Amino acid sequence: MKDKYILAFETSCDETSVAVLKNDQELLSNIIASQIDSHKRFGGVVPEVASRHHVEVITTCINEALSEANITVSDLTAVAVTEGPGLVGALLVGIAAAKAFAWAHELPLIPVNHMAGHLWAARQVKPLEFPLMALLVSGGHTELVYVSEPGDYKIIGETRDDAVGEAYDKVGRVMQLTYPAGREIDMLAHQGKDVFNFPRAMMKHDDPALEFSFSGLKSAFINTVHNAEQKGESLDVKDLSASFQAAVLDVLLAKTKIALTEYPVKMLVVAGGVAANKGLRDRLAAEITDIDVVIPPLRLCGDNAGMIAYASVCEYNQNHFADWDLNATPSLSFEQLS
Repeated sequence: MKDKYILAFETSCDETSVAVLKNDQELLSNIIASQIDSHKRFGGVVPEVASRHHVEVITTCINEALSEANITVSDLTAVAVTEGPGLVGALLVGIAAAKAFAWAHELPLIPVNHMAGHLWAARQVKPLEFPLMALLVSGGHTELVYVSEPGDYKIIGETRDDAVGEAYDKVGRVMQLTYPAGREIDMLAHQGKDVFNFPRAMMKHDDPALEFSFSGLKSAFINTVHNAEQKGESLDVKDLSASFQAAVLDVLLAKTKIALTEYPVKMLVVAGGVAANKGLRDRLAAEITDIDVVIPPLRLCGDNAGMIAYASVCEYNQNHFADWDLNATPSLSFEQLS
């Protein structure tokens, strides 16, 4: 039986990535060209700059992915690419490259939801068991997703304002930390104490049980820092970080526990960039012990083409292929896939 090789592209934000997956499970290569150094001075991602960088390096990433996988174009079975959600300009670069490559080599094209990619990145740890619950936490998304079977995604709770990763970056900017700030806040949090008792939003009995909100927490944090500055006081960044992270994790854990009670599942997948957070991993290990919790390896938590390759297997098996008019869908939702 001939081996299956999928070449996957991911350019939804500020990482240009190309990967090769063999026989649905063996990640032979996962090339990631990061743009963090280019965006640090702006304190966040500049869409036009991100798109330009993607154009500059994507051909090199393709060549490196094939070389590291030790295969040639003739070995490939299909091409997969992130369709959305993400920055429209960045997405278009990856889609244009993937379409051109697939058309030139007469390969089928597989459209993939970026958030499904984060979820399926857990496949590298172990086979996914269904039904499962996914807590997806990243710079642009915070959502609880019930997956009854491969390809059947149902969002049962999501943020009404800021995503959790976005909140980390915004409070990091206030503390004048280097972008992206999540990793540094996590490190500082382990050295400080929760002395500020920031609000835990959407936790009252009459609030929607599975909805999230982080804008109030962000505002409370910013007001605390600004008030101290106006009085000429200095606040301990370790305690600020610990207090902010404690509030975030209390909400994430509380909502996840409710979801697991309301939707019996075989597995909990926690994925997305914020899944790399040590505080979150520690809390999950300590508090959710009656179900299998699967978190992708650190390298697959951030944006990468490896996760897109894993997610593309589900689409491939369901004959979900794209035509040559495939376009970027910056606000693509799970419902548009099911």
